[in-house]
Amino acid sequence: MSKEIHAEEHSSLIKTPKQLIIVVVLAFVVPVGLIATIASLVVGSTAPGKGGPGMTEEAIAKRIQPAGEVAIDPNQPTSEPAAAPAPAAVAPAPTAVVAAAPAKGGDGAKGGDAAKGKSVYDSACMACHAAGVAGAPKAGDKTAWAPRVQTGMDTLYAAALKGKNAMPPRGGNASLADADVKAAVDYMVGLVK
Repeated sequence: MSKEIHAEEHSSLIKTPKQLIIVVVLAFVVPVGLIATIASLVVGSTAPGKGGPGMTEEAIAKRIQPAGEVAIDPNQPTSEPAAAPAPAAVAPAPTAVVAAAPAKGGDGAKGGDAAKGKSVYDSACMACHAAGVAGAPKAGDKTAWAPRVQTGMDTLYAAALKGKNAMPPRGGNASLADADVKAAVDYMVGLVK
């Protein structure tokens, strides 16, 4: 009797090639479908307005709004002469930001160039030279400017026009004329004399 039990052949549930193909396909499709379903439940929807209160259009707009605004005092006089037309290539925003009082005496700039030098400094140079960004000598710092002034004005003009170290040419405003850049250099040198 024991010989009869062991003599039986083992049989498989898959008996045709069609059944084999179905089993192989399901072996890939079912796990992928389960993983996709679980991932969508964990991550949630990414469409605005869906997926929780943090994904509403108002919440997104609040997170990406600017950190601050520029306020311009309309009563403060500008430092640019009224008769001089604005250069065509200069964007209107920098000229609107420049609303400083005319330069005080002893600034080293010549005649009418003092106001232009201050204006250019305020719009292009002040961003780095007011705080000493990337090694820029602070405006008015006699110790930092002394060795630079000793090199001569032509050297300072060339550095401002062509750029030097981290400073870009023309202080990053390529639309400035040579005379405007030189007026800004004169203004900054005048602050340390």
